[in-house]
Amino acid sequence: MTPFLLIPAGKDYIWGGTRLKSEFGKGFLREDPLAETWECSVHPDGPSRVASGPFAGKTLPEVLATHPGYLGESPSVSGYEGLPVLVKLIDARDNLSVQVHPDNEYARREEHGQAGKTEMWYVVDAEPGARLVFGLNRQISGEELRRSLAAGTLERYLRYVPVHRDDVFFIPAGTIHAIGRGVLIAEIQQSSNLTYRLYDYGRLGKDGRPRALHVEKALAVADLSGSQNPRQPMRVLRYRPGFAQESLSRCAFFAVDRCLLNSEGVILPALPESFRVLLCLSGSGKIAEGSEVLSFTKGETVFIPATAPDLVLSGETEFLLVRC
Repeated sequence: MTPFLLIPAGKDYIWGGTRLKSEFGKGFLREDPLAETWECSVHPDGPSRVASGPFAGKTLPEVLATHPGYLGESPSVSGYEGLPVLVKLIDARDNLSVQVHPDNEYARREEHGQAGKTEMWYVVDAEPGARLVFGLNRQISGEELRRSLAAGTLERYLRYVPVHRDDVFFIPAGTIHAIGRGVLIAEIQQSSNLTYRLYDYGRLGKDGRPRALHVEKALAVADLSGSQNPRQPMRVLRYRPGFAQESLSRCAFFAVDRCLLNSEGVILPALPESFRVLLCLSGSGKIAEGSEVLSFTKGETVFIPATAPDLVLSGETEFLLVRC
């Protein structure tokens, strides 16, 4: 099956900005502000749709329900019902809430069989001085954390990490975290929308009321050890003519590579064990299967079924390639 383009779902969270519309071609989405685009998603809170080929106009869940072979047979795929990952672009004009996500065991037990949420962030761009929250700066007890929340002093316990373009952060379930203002990221995560807010800076939602917190659930799953390590991973570019590729993240739920293409004919080998998601971050390119050619450009996302044969890549572009 030939690869096809996807149309994302948009989210208008209060901390979002305008860059996904002005710089990444998302002006067709009505959300304002546009905080997130769910580029490749089967989640019921925001499924993506197919934009090209014989399935154009259908939702991605509809396509995969009738063609499950498109997902492949890797352990990460076969052990999950439906697409295991959710791929996003996120534009943080303001700080996101301080939050934590459950793991699979807790989510399935306490959240009606849902999946947990481990994620990774690739920093597409960051303003000077931008930072994020990654865990705690020392070990504290649950009771200390409750007292700090009541007193409004939680921020003194958070570990703040400077953020730069091209940084990578792996966020296991249970890690207290928050994206800071001025950061634009690509997020690859388990297909879950479970977020437990610990702290939201006293902000009001669009309805004029404070946004809900989930303190007890957050404390039930949060790592309070202060031992989380935000160091950048070892990264090695592997070159072949016209193409370079580096591994950004590997875990039990997904694998993410960053690719640089500058060629008129590079083979992307078939991968029958897993689907792939191509998220274009800059430039433009083409994917060819015989005489069929699919063009993509900055901000667009391509779904490559596991049933696709060897493909030919052309163009000058940077993209992320996600698989399971």
